[in-house]
Amino acid sequence: MSAPLHGQVALVTGGTRGAGRGIAIELGAAGATVYVTGRTTRQTGSPLNRPETIEDTADLVTRAGGHGIAVRCDHLVPADVAALVRRIEDEQWGRLDILVDDTWGGDQWIEWKPIWEHDLDNGLRALRNGLETHLITLHTVLPLLVRRGKGLVIEITDGDDMFNDRYRGSMFYDMIKVAITRLGKVLSDEVKPHGVTSLSLTPGYLRSEAMLEHFRVDEAHWRDAIAKDRWFAISESPHYIGRAVVALAADPELARWSGQALSAGELAKHYGFTDLDGSQPEASRFFAEAYFGEKKDANAEDYR
Repeated sequence: MSAPLHGQVALVTGGTRGAGRGIAIELGAAGATVYVTGRTTRQTGSPLNRPETIEDTADLVTRAGGHGIAVRCDHLVPADVAALVRRIEDEQWGRLDILVDDTWGGDQWIEWKPIWEHDLDNGLRALRNGLETHLITLHTVLPLLVRRGKGLVIEITDGDDMFNDRYRGSMFYDMIKVAITRLGKVLSDEVKPHGVTSLSLTPGYLRSEAMLEHFRVDEAHWRDAIAKDRWFAISESPHYIGRAVVALAADPELARWSGQALSAGELAKHYGFTDLDGSQPEASRFFAEAYFGEKKDANAEDYR
């Protein structure tokens, strides 16, 4: 089917840019109505001084074939999230099929140094933005899915179980991402009896807008950056994890993944989807075998 999610309603939090934007667009391409939330609008600037807005993402969703709806929402503010839920109830008669929990916004507060040298206020602000937002969202939004007795909740994190056994270089960042992965797992025990599937999902080496700018390339010429960083050869576009979300949401046997920590590359092999360039990057296997493992001289191209 060209639109396997036609008629379904999705909420992508933190959908302004990066993985959230890629997920929202691919859900739209699959025919879904997608609510896109974030703090950056065409009227209010980005705390990260970035140009992307939730309206831009919503327009891209609609252009892809779905219906994009931008809603400014600070997921640290319970009243904002409650207002978002009321809007979905009013506009969609309470229907929500897919919740993609992707809030982050902590990059400006993470310092790659030992915890005793890390600014405490910055670390705690990152913790609030990166983890507390997920808890507030789940507490407030989950009743929509539980009442219907069906649905999918995806906690977007950084790293599957393999990566969670390794320190990420910042105590605050590490704790946030491990906790989000854990959220996707333990939430399954609470929602599975109500017909809802919960899991965590990670991209690999993500070619976000900021990463492309860092290497001074665009998506069409991303391979030019490999000369600067050989590991960039394993990178993947935000559409790759978006296609993973669509494959999960369209799977009639979705419950098989309940409580698992999954990666876009793993799901690509299972479902057969590809990234924009037709490849299937296996970043988790690459990191396990080459980056952290014994194959230090491995060619990243062999993993896509």
